[in-house]
Amino acid sequence: MNTIRPERRQGPSLVRGSLVPDSTHDQRLLDRRGPADWVHMDPWRVLRIQAEFVEGFGALAELPPAVTVFGSARTKPDSGEYDMGVRLGRGLAEAGYAVITGGGPGCMEAANKGALEAGGVSVGLGIELPHEQSMNPYVDLGVEFRYFFVRKTMFVKYSSGFITLPGGFGTLDELFEALTLVQTRKVTSFPVVLMGTRFWGPMVSWIKDTLLAEGKISPPDVELIRCTDDVEEAIRIIVEADRLRSETETVERESVEQTVADAQ
Repeated sequence: MNTIRPERRQGPSLVRGSLVPDSTHDQRLLDRRGPADWVHMDPWRVLRIQAEFVEGFGALAELPPAVTVFGSARTKPDSGEYDMGVRLGRGLAEAGYAVITGGGPGCMEAANKGALEAGGVSVGLGIELPHEQSMNPYVDLGVEFRYFFVRKTMFVKYSSGFITLPGGFGTLDELFEALTLVQTRKVTSFPVVLMGTRFWGPMVSWIKDTLLAEGKISPPDVELIRCTDDVEEAIRIIVEADRLRSETETVERESVEQTVADAQ
């Protein structure tokens, strides 16, 4: 009788059985307990973090324009949310975008599946977790990360925007980090779209009725979020933002060229 052994991906490595450690690289990096040997260990961790950045940049540098799709890993394949994810992935691929997800099951799998079936580029950026979550079978290009912050950098750097399907804590973390980056203009012309008005409606209302009403955010911040049930509308939002960004970049380049010509 075959025994199913525990396994875990650690960056590019796969370990099984007794070699699976009790904690993840992120846990060990952030743990302040124990003796002071962390003073000597953390500088060496920087090299591993650097290597993850280099590997991620190298793997993703030649992607076509891409959109990151977030959503719950717990979404069932027979649900309406999964179907929406498949249609979204397909529509993005048909519009010429690579589809980037966290590489896991549920909504992530759905978006990767739609992209793959439409002949698009399907990307998964996985993460080492205490309970192994394997890369879904619809990923063309998969990259496994040890550290969340490295993975998050890749999501933002190689995306033209985020589309967020219903999800839990991880999805909310990714959503609000994206909104913070846009609000503080760390990234510009970067649309954030929420798919599922029934699911996201109460949160959007709280943002307006509490955060905005109590002065915790400004009126323009509310406009950073677009919420819809229409896959085609979500894709139009991304395409329009790309068009406006391209036009702005063209105007700025022509202005610089004219300034240089006038100076000569």
